[in-house]
Amino acid sequence: MTDPENVVVIGNGQAGIQLVDSLRKEGYTGPITLLGEEPHHPYQRPPLSKDYLAAGKDPVPLPLRPEKFFTTNDVDARLGVHATSIDRDAKTVALDDGTTLAYTKLVLATGAANRELTVPGADLGGIHGLRTLTDAQALHARLDAVRSVVVIGAGFIGLEFAAAARARGLDVTVLEYADRPMGRALTPVTSGFFADAHQRLGVTLRLGEGIASFDGNDAGHVTAAVSTTGERYPADLVLVGVGVTPRTELAQAAGLEVDNGIVVDGSLRTSDPDIYALGDCASFPNVHAGARTRLESVQNATDQARHAAAAMLGAGPGAGPGSGPGGETGGYADLPWFWSNQGHLRLQIAGLSAPGDQTVLRGNPAEEKFSVFCFRNNTLTAVESVNQPADHMAARRLLSAGRTLTPEQAADPDFDLKAYSKQQPATV
Repeated sequence: MTDPENVVVIGNGQAGIQLVDSLRKEGYTGPITLLGEEPHHPYQRPPLSKDYLAAGKDPVPLPLRPEKFFTTNDVDARLGVHATSIDRDAKTVALDDGTTLAYTKLVLATGAANRELTVPGADLGGIHGLRTLTDAQALHARLDAVRSVVVIGAGFIGLEFAAAARARGLDVTVLEYADRPMGRALTPVTSGFFADAHQRLGVTLRLGEGIASFDGNDAGHVTAAVSTTGERYPADLVLVGVGVTPRTELAQAAGLEVDNGIVVDGSLRTSDPDIYALGDCASFPNVHAGARTRLESVQNATDQARHAAAAMLGAGPGAGPGSGPGGETGGYADLPWFWSNQGHLRLQIAGLSAPGDQTVLRGNPAEEKFSVFCFRNNTLTAVESVNQPADHMAARRLLSAGRTLTPEQAADPDFDLKAYSKQQPATV
Protein backbone atom coordinates (compact mmCIF):
# COMPACT_ATOMS: atom_id res chain seq x y z
CA MET A 1 0.00 0.00 0.00
CA THR A 2 1.01 3.60 -0.51
CA ASP A 3 -0.31 6.76 1.12
CA PRO A 4 -3.03 7.92 1.37
CA GLU A 5 -4.39 4.43 2.06
CA ASN A 6 -6.57 4.16 5.15
CA VAL A 7 -6.48 1.08 7.38
CA VAL A 8 -9.26 0.36 9.88
CA VAL A 9 -8.66 -2.42 12.42
CA ILE A 10 -11.63 -3.81 14.38
CA GLY A 11 -10.28 -5.37 17.57
CA ASN A 12 -7.43 -4.21 19.80
CA GLY A 13 -6.30 -7.51 21.27
CA GLN A 14 -3.05 -9.33 20.49
CA ALA A 15 -3.82 -9.62 16.77
CA GLY A 16 -5.01 -6.05 16.21
CA ILE A 17 -2.20 -4.42 18.16
CA GLN A 18 0.49 -6.51 16.46
CA LEU A 19 -0.98 -5.70 13.04
CA VAL A 20 -0.70 -1.98 13.76
CA ASP A 21 2.83 -2.39 15.12
CA SER A 22 3.94 -4.42 12.10
CA LEU A 23 2.47 -2.01 9.57
CA ARG A 24 4.42 0.87 11.08
CA LYS A 25 7.63 -1.14 11.36
CA GLU A 26 7.27 -2.19 7.71
CA GLY A 27 7.14 1.46 6.69
CA TYR A 28 3.45 2.15 6.22
CA THR A 29 2.83 5.83 7.05
CA GLY A 30 -0.85 6.21 6.13
CA PRO A 31 -3.80 6.62 8.51
CA ILE A 32 -4.65 3.79 10.93
CA THR A 33 -7.79 3.65 13.06
CA LEU A 34 -7.92 0.99 15.79
CA LEU A 35 -11.26 0.13 17.40
CA GLY A 36 -11.68 -1.61 20.75
CA GLU A 37 -14.97 -2.49 22.42
CA GLU A 38 -13.63 -2.46 25.98
CA PRO A 39 -12.98 0.86 27.75
CA HIS A 40 -9.60 -0.36 29.05
CA HIS A 41 -6.19 0.30 27.55
CA PRO A 42 -5.28 -2.85 25.53
CA TYR A 43 -4.00 -5.56 27.87
CA GLN A 44 -2.65 -9.11 27.85
CA ARG A 45 -5.34 -11.75 28.34
CA PRO A 46 -3.32 -14.87 29.34
CA PRO A 47 -2.39 -13.63 32.86
CA LEU A 48 -6.07 -13.07 33.72
CA SER A 49 -6.55 -16.76 34.57
CA LYS A 50 -3.19 -17.10 36.31
CA ASP A 51 -1.12 -14.40 38.07
CA TYR A 52 -3.98 -11.88 38.13
CA LEU A 53 -6.00 -14.13 40.46
CA ALA A 54 -3.22 -14.70 43.02
CA ALA A 55 -4.01 -13.85 46.62
CA GLY A 56 -2.36 -10.91 48.35
CA LYS A 57 -1.71 -8.97 45.17
CA ASP A 58 -3.20 -5.80 43.80
CA PRO A 59 -4.16 -7.02 40.33
CA VAL A 60 -2.83 -4.79 37.60
CA PRO A 61 -3.33 -5.80 33.95
CA LEU A 62 -0.24 -6.01 31.78
CA PRO A 63 -0.48 -3.63 28.81
CA LEU A 64 0.03 -4.94 25.29
CA ARG A 65 1.93 -1.74 24.48
CA PRO A 66 2.73 1.42 26.48
CA GLU A 67 0.11 4.13 26.14
CA LYS A 68 2.60 6.33 24.28
CA PHE A 69 2.79 3.66 21.54
CA PHE A 70 -0.36 5.01 19.93
CA THR A 71 0.70 8.65 19.87
CA THR A 72 4.25 7.79 18.82
CA ASN A 73 2.93 5.74 15.91
CA ASP A 74 0.15 8.17 15.00
CA VAL A 75 -2.65 5.66 15.59
CA ASP A 76 -6.23 6.82 16.09
CA ALA A 77 -7.06 4.38 18.92
CA ARG A 78 -10.69 4.48 20.00
CA LEU A 79 -11.79 2.68 23.17
CA GLY A 80 -15.29 1.60 24.12
CA VAL A 81 -16.43 1.73 20.49
CA HIS A 82 -18.46 -1.01 18.82
CA ALA A 83 -18.55 -1.56 15.05
CA THR A 84 -22.15 -2.29 14.04
CA SER A 85 -21.93 -2.97 10.31
CA ILE A 86 -19.70 -3.03 7.23
CA ASP A 87 -20.71 -1.58 3.88
CA ARG A 88 -18.38 -3.33 1.44
CA ASP A 89 -19.58 -1.37 -1.60
CA ALA A 90 -19.00 2.01 0.06
CA LYS A 91 -15.98 0.68 2.00
CA THR A 92 -17.22 2.07 5.29
CA VAL A 93 -17.70 0.81 8.84
CA ALA A 94 -20.60 2.10 10.95
CA LEU A 95 -19.99 2.60 14.70
CA ASP A 96 -22.40 2.58 17.61
CA ASP A 97 -21.65 6.25 18.32
CA GLY A 98 -23.30 7.18 15.03
CA THR A 99 -20.09 7.85 13.10
CA THR A 100 -18.89 6.14 9.94
CA LEU A 101 -15.29 5.33 9.02
CA ALA A 102 -14.02 4.96 5.48
CA TYR A 103 -11.39 2.32 4.78
CA THR A 104 -9.15 1.20 1.97
CA LYS A 105 -8.14 -1.95 3.86
CA LEU A 106 -10.19 -3.40 6.72
CA VAL A 107 -8.87 -5.88 9.28
CA LEU A 108 -11.19 -8.03 11.39
CA ALA A 109 -9.46 -9.04 14.61
CA THR A 110 -12.70 -9.58 16.49
CA GLY A 111 -11.55 -12.55 18.54
CA ALA A 112 -13.91 -15.01 20.17
CA ALA A 113 -16.63 -15.03 22.83
CA ASN A 114 -17.19 -17.48 25.66
CA ARG A 115 -19.76 -20.19 25.11
CA GLU A 116 -22.65 -19.69 27.51
CA LEU A 117 -24.57 -22.34 29.40
CA THR A 118 -28.31 -22.67 28.83
CA VAL A 119 -29.09 -25.05 31.70
CA PRO A 120 -31.60 -24.08 34.41
CA GLY A 121 -30.10 -21.59 36.87
CA ALA A 122 -27.34 -20.44 34.53
CA ASP A 123 -28.43 -16.82 35.07
CA LEU A 124 -27.91 -16.89 38.84
CA GLY A 125 -25.50 -14.49 40.49
CA GLY A 126 -22.05 -15.84 41.25
CA ILE A 127 -21.70 -17.67 37.92
CA HIS A 128 -18.84 -16.18 35.93
CA GLY A 129 -16.98 -16.49 32.67
CA LEU A 130 -13.34 -15.48 32.29
CA ARG A 131 -12.20 -13.72 29.16
CA THR A 132 -12.08 -9.98 29.79
CA LEU A 133 -10.45 -7.76 32.37
CA THR A 134 -13.91 -7.00 33.78
CA ASP A 135 -14.48 -10.76 34.24
CA ALA A 136 -11.15 -11.15 36.05
CA GLN A 137 -11.80 -8.15 38.28
CA ALA A 138 -15.17 -9.57 39.32
CA LEU A 139 -13.62 -12.94 40.13
CA HIS A 140 -10.70 -11.45 42.04
CA ALA A 141 -13.10 -9.40 44.16
CA ARG A 142 -15.14 -12.49 45.06
CA LEU A 143 -12.40 -15.04 45.74
CA ASP A 144 -11.59 -13.64 49.19
CA ALA A 145 -15.20 -14.11 50.29
CA VAL A 146 -15.99 -17.65 49.09
CA ARG A 147 -15.19 -21.13 50.26
CA SER A 148 -16.53 -23.57 47.66
CA VAL A 149 -15.80 -23.18 43.95
CA VAL A 150 -17.13 -25.24 41.07
CA VAL A 151 -15.47 -25.09 37.65
CA ILE A 152 -17.45 -26.21 34.60
CA GLY A 153 -15.02 -27.52 32.00
CA ALA A 154 -11.50 -28.97 32.36
CA GLY A 155 -9.90 -27.03 29.53
CA PHE A 156 -6.93 -24.70 29.83
CA ILE A 157 -8.86 -21.80 31.38
CA GLY A 158 -10.82 -24.00 33.76
CA LEU A 159 -7.75 -25.79 35.10
CA GLU A 160 -5.68 -22.62 35.32
CA PHE A 161 -8.43 -21.07 37.41
CA ALA A 162 -8.81 -24.25 39.48
CA ALA A 163 -5.10 -24.18 40.33
CA ALA A 164 -5.28 -20.48 41.29
CA ALA A 165 -8.32 -21.12 43.51
CA ARG A 166 -6.64 -24.10 45.21
CA ALA A 167 -3.56 -21.95 45.88
CA ARG A 168 -5.90 -19.73 47.92
CA GLY A 169 -6.99 -22.76 49.96
CA LEU A 170 -10.48 -22.95 48.47
CA ASP A 171 -12.47 -26.14 47.95
CA VAL A 172 -12.51 -26.70 44.19
CA THR A 173 -14.57 -29.15 42.15
CA VAL A 174 -14.13 -29.43 38.37
CA LEU A 175 -16.88 -30.99 36.25
CA GLU A 176 -15.82 -32.24 32.81
CA TYR A 177 -18.23 -34.04 30.48
CA ALA A 178 -15.39 -35.75 28.58
CA ASP A 179 -13.40 -38.67 29.95
CA ARG A 180 -10.16 -36.71 30.36
CA PRO A 181 -9.07 -33.08 30.87
CA MET A 182 -7.90 -30.95 27.92
CA GLY A 183 -8.78 -33.93 25.78
CA ARG A 184 -9.05 -32.05 22.48
CA ALA A 185 -5.60 -30.49 22.87
CA LEU A 186 -3.45 -33.16 24.53
CA THR A 187 -2.42 -36.76 24.09
CA PRO A 188 -3.81 -39.23 26.64
CA VAL A 189 -0.41 -39.44 28.35
CA THR A 190 -0.17 -35.73 29.14
CA SER A 191 -3.90 -35.40 29.78
CA GLY A 192 -3.77 -38.23 32.30
CA PHE A 193 -0.79 -36.67 34.04
CA PHE A 194 -2.69 -33.41 34.56
CA ALA A 195 -5.73 -35.27 35.88
CA ASP A 196 -3.57 -36.90 38.53
CA ALA A 197 -1.62 -33.71 39.25
CA HIS A 198 -4.71 -31.61 39.93
CA GLN A 199 -6.11 -34.26 42.23
CA ARG A 200 -2.81 -34.27 44.13
CA LEU A 201 -3.23 -30.52 44.52
CA GLY A 202 -6.58 -31.17 46.19
CA VAL A 203 -8.92 -30.50 43.27
CA THR A 204 -11.98 -32.74 43.10
CA LEU A 205 -11.98 -33.71 39.42
CA ARG A 206 -15.18 -35.31 38.13
CA LEU A 207 -14.72 -36.72 34.65
CA GLY A 208 -17.68 -37.89 32.59
CA GLU A 209 -19.94 -35.43 34.43
CA GLY A 210 -21.42 -32.39 32.78
CA ILE A 211 -23.58 -29.67 34.28
CA ALA A 212 -27.36 -30.23 34.41
CA SER A 213 -28.52 -27.24 36.48
CA PHE A 214 -27.69 -24.81 39.27
CA ASP A 215 -29.46 -24.23 42.57
CA GLY A 216 -29.80 -20.77 44.07
CA ASN A 217 -31.02 -19.00 47.20
CA ASP A 218 -33.83 -16.47 47.63
CA ALA A 219 -31.40 -13.66 46.82
CA GLY A 220 -30.79 -15.15 43.37
CA HIS A 221 -27.23 -16.31 44.08
CA VAL A 222 -25.86 -19.73 43.17
CA THR A 223 -25.57 -22.25 46.01
CA ALA A 224 -24.84 -25.51 44.20
CA ALA A 225 -24.09 -27.15 40.85
CA VAL A 226 -26.03 -30.28 39.91
CA SER A 227 -24.19 -32.57 37.52
CA THR A 228 -25.54 -34.85 34.81
CA THR A 229 -25.24 -37.76 37.27
CA GLY A 230 -27.56 -36.01 39.71
CA GLU A 231 -24.73 -35.27 42.17
CA ARG A 232 -25.02 -31.90 43.93
CA TYR A 233 -21.85 -29.86 44.57
CA PRO A 234 -21.98 -26.84 46.94
CA ALA A 235 -20.82 -23.65 45.22
CA ASP A 236 -20.34 -20.10 46.44
CA LEU A 237 -18.84 -19.27 43.05
CA VAL A 238 -18.91 -20.96 39.64
CA LEU A 239 -16.45 -20.48 36.78
CA VAL A 240 -17.72 -21.54 33.36
CA GLY A 241 -15.00 -22.56 30.91
CA VAL A 242 -16.68 -24.59 28.18
CA GLY A 243 -14.93 -23.13 25.16
CA VAL A 244 -15.44 -20.17 22.86
CA THR A 245 -17.08 -19.29 19.55
CA PRO A 246 -15.48 -17.02 16.95
CA ARG A 247 -16.87 -13.49 16.65
CA THR A 248 -18.12 -13.64 13.07
CA GLU A 249 -21.33 -11.56 13.29
CA LEU A 250 -19.96 -8.52 11.44
CA ALA A 251 -18.39 -10.64 8.72
CA GLN A 252 -21.49 -12.76 8.20
CA ALA A 253 -23.78 -9.73 8.02
CA ALA A 254 -21.43 -8.21 5.42
CA GLY A 255 -21.71 -11.31 3.24
CA LEU A 256 -18.21 -12.65 3.86
CA GLU A 257 -17.66 -16.40 3.83
CA VAL A 258 -17.89 -17.91 7.34
CA ASP A 259 -17.27 -21.51 8.42
CA ASN A 260 -16.22 -21.97 12.06
CA GLY A 261 -14.58 -18.59 11.74
CA ILE A 262 -14.10 -16.02 9.04
CA VAL A 263 -12.71 -17.89 6.05
CA VAL A 264 -9.36 -16.54 4.82
CA ASP A 265 -6.69 -17.61 2.35
CA GLY A 266 -2.97 -18.05 2.96
CA SER A 267 -2.48 -14.28 3.05
CA LEU A 268 -5.28 -13.89 5.63
CA ARG A 269 -7.58 -12.28 3.07
CA THR A 270 -11.30 -12.93 3.32
CA SER A 271 -13.57 -13.49 0.33
CA ASP A 272 -13.32 -9.71 -0.11
CA PRO A 273 -9.72 -8.90 -1.17
CA ASP A 274 -9.77 -5.60 0.75
CA ILE A 275 -10.78 -7.23 4.05
CA TYR A 276 -8.46 -9.38 6.18
CA ALA A 277 -9.22 -11.50 9.26
CA LEU A 278 -6.75 -12.85 11.79
CA GLY A 279 -6.41 -14.38 15.22
CA ASP A 280 -9.11 -16.30 17.09
CA CYS A 281 -11.83 -15.36 14.58
CA ALA A 282 -10.05 -16.59 11.43
CA SER A 283 -10.36 -19.99 9.73
CA PHE A 284 -7.22 -20.47 7.63
CA PRO A 285 -5.52 -23.19 5.55
CA ASN A 286 -3.17 -24.77 8.10
CA VAL A 287 -0.18 -26.49 6.52
CA HIS A 288 0.68 -28.18 9.82
CA ALA A 289 -2.76 -29.77 10.20
CA GLY A 290 -3.26 -30.37 6.50
CA ALA A 291 -6.71 -28.84 6.80
CA ARG A 292 -8.51 -25.57 7.41
CA THR A 293 -8.39 -24.75 11.13
CA ARG A 294 -8.96 -21.98 13.64
CA LEU A 295 -6.43 -21.53 16.46
CA GLU A 296 -6.84 -19.66 19.74
CA SER A 297 -3.38 -18.62 20.89
CA VAL A 298 -1.18 -15.57 21.34
CA GLN A 299 1.38 -17.03 18.92
CA ASN A 300 -1.16 -17.51 16.16
CA ALA A 301 -2.63 -14.03 16.65
CA THR A 302 0.71 -12.22 16.56
CA ASP A 303 2.27 -14.29 13.77
CA GLN A 304 -0.82 -13.92 11.61
CA ALA A 305 -0.76 -10.16 12.23
CA ARG A 306 2.84 -9.94 11.00
CA HIS A 307 1.97 -12.02 7.96
CA ALA A 308 -1.13 -9.96 7.15
CA ALA A 309 0.81 -6.70 7.45
CA ALA A 310 3.38 -8.01 4.97
CA ALA A 311 0.62 -9.15 2.61
CA MET A 312 -1.10 -5.77 2.80
CA LEU A 313 2.13 -4.02 1.93
CA GLY A 314 2.83 -6.41 -0.94
CA ALA A 315 6.34 -7.35 0.13
CA GLY A 316 5.88 -10.12 2.64
CA PRO A 317 8.22 -12.99 3.51
CA GLY A 318 7.90 -16.37 1.89
CA ALA A 319 6.88 -15.23 -1.57
CA GLY A 320 5.95 -18.20 -3.66
CA PRO A 321 3.29 -20.92 -3.85
CA GLY A 322 0.25 -20.44 -1.66
CA SER A 323 0.14 -16.69 -2.14
CA GLY A 324 -3.00 -14.64 -1.84
CA PRO A 325 -5.05 -13.23 -4.72
CA GLY A 326 -2.40 -10.61 -5.42
CA GLY A 327 0.34 -13.26 -5.48
CA GLU A 328 2.63 -11.15 -3.33
CA THR A 329 2.99 -13.23 -0.18
CA GLY A 330 3.54 -16.92 0.56
CA GLY A 331 0.85 -18.71 2.55
CA TYR A 332 0.86 -18.34 6.32
CA ALA A 333 2.82 -21.32 7.67
CA ASP A 334 4.17 -20.36 11.10
CA LEU A 335 4.49 -23.21 13.60
CA PRO A 336 1.66 -23.30 16.17
CA TRP A 337 2.76 -23.34 19.79
CA PHE A 338 0.88 -22.91 23.06
CA TRP A 339 1.41 -22.75 26.79
CA SER A 340 -0.58 -23.06 30.02
CA ASN A 341 0.55 -22.42 33.59
CA GLN A 342 -1.41 -24.51 36.08
CA GLY A 343 0.01 -23.92 39.53
CA HIS A 344 3.65 -25.02 39.50
CA LEU A 345 3.18 -26.94 36.26
CA ARG A 346 4.11 -25.26 32.98
CA LEU A 347 2.71 -26.98 29.94
CA GLN A 348 4.20 -26.06 26.55
CA ILE A 349 3.10 -27.48 23.21
CA ALA A 350 4.81 -27.19 19.83
CA GLY A 351 3.01 -28.35 16.72
CA LEU A 352 -0.36 -30.11 16.40
CA SER A 353 -0.99 -33.70 17.38
CA ALA A 354 -3.89 -35.83 16.18
CA PRO A 355 -5.65 -38.95 17.45
CA GLY A 356 -3.71 -42.03 16.43
CA ASP A 357 -0.29 -40.40 16.56
CA GLN A 358 2.50 -42.59 17.95
CA THR A 359 3.74 -41.16 21.25
CA VAL A 360 7.20 -41.43 22.79
CA LEU A 361 7.82 -40.43 26.41
CA ARG A 362 11.04 -38.65 27.33
CA GLY A 363 11.64 -37.85 31.00
CA ASN A 364 9.75 -38.90 34.12
CA PRO A 365 6.15 -37.84 34.87
CA ALA A 366 6.68 -38.87 38.50
CA GLU A 367 9.27 -36.07 38.75
CA GLU A 368 6.88 -33.67 36.95
CA LYS A 369 9.47 -33.11 34.20
CA PHE A 370 8.85 -34.84 30.90
CA SER A 371 7.93 -34.46 27.24
CA VAL A 372 5.70 -36.48 24.93
CA PHE A 373 6.88 -36.63 21.30
CA CYS A 374 4.15 -37.30 18.72
CA PHE A 375 4.87 -39.02 15.40
CA ARG A 376 2.70 -39.66 12.35
CA ASN A 377 4.13 -42.08 9.82
CA ASN A 378 7.48 -41.70 11.64
CA THR A 379 7.40 -37.93 11.15
CA LEU A 380 7.50 -35.63 14.17
CA THR A 381 4.23 -33.65 14.41
CA ALA A 382 4.10 -32.22 17.94
CA VAL A 383 5.79 -32.19 21.33
CA GLU A 384 4.06 -31.66 24.69
CA SER A 385 6.43 -30.61 27.48
CA VAL A 386 5.83 -30.26 31.22
CA ASN A 387 8.42 -28.20 33.10
CA GLN A 388 10.89 -28.93 30.28
CA PRO A 389 11.44 -25.60 28.48
CA ALA A 390 14.62 -26.84 26.75
CA ASP A 391 12.67 -29.68 25.12
CA HIS A 392 10.01 -27.21 24.00
CA MET A 393 12.50 -24.87 22.37
CA ALA A 394 14.27 -27.78 20.67
CA ALA A 395 10.93 -29.02 19.36
CA ARG A 396 10.08 -25.61 17.96
CA ARG A 397 13.41 -25.45 16.15
CA LEU A 398 12.99 -28.93 14.68
CA LEU A 399 9.37 -28.52 13.63
CA SER A 400 9.89 -25.04 12.19
CA ALA A 401 12.79 -26.28 10.08
CA GLY A 402 11.07 -29.52 9.07
CA ARG A 403 13.98 -31.48 10.57
CA THR A 404 13.82 -35.25 10.98
CA LEU A 405 13.86 -36.94 14.37
CA THR A 406 13.26 -40.63 14.92
CA PRO A 407 11.15 -42.11 17.73
CA GLU A 408 14.28 -43.95 18.88
CA GLN A 409 16.23 -40.68 19.21
CA ALA A 410 13.40 -39.07 21.15
CA ALA A 411 13.22 -42.01 23.55
CA ASP A 412 16.98 -42.13 24.20
CA PRO A 413 17.73 -40.14 27.38
CA ASP A 414 21.38 -39.83 26.30
CA PHE A 415 20.52 -38.29 22.94
CA ASP A 416 21.43 -34.57 23.00
CA LEU A 417 18.16 -33.13 21.74
CA LYS A 418 19.17 -29.52 22.27
CA ALA A 419 22.44 -29.82 20.33
CA TYR A 420 20.76 -31.80 17.56
CA SER A 421 18.03 -29.19 17.13
CA LYS A 422 20.66 -26.48 16.64
CA GLN A 423 22.57 -28.33 13.93
CA GLN A 424 22.34 -27.00 10.42
CA PRO A 425 20.52 -29.40 8.10
CA ALA A 426 22.79 -31.29 5.74
CA THR A 427 23.02 -29.91 2.23
CA VAL A 428 23.12 -32.06 -0.90
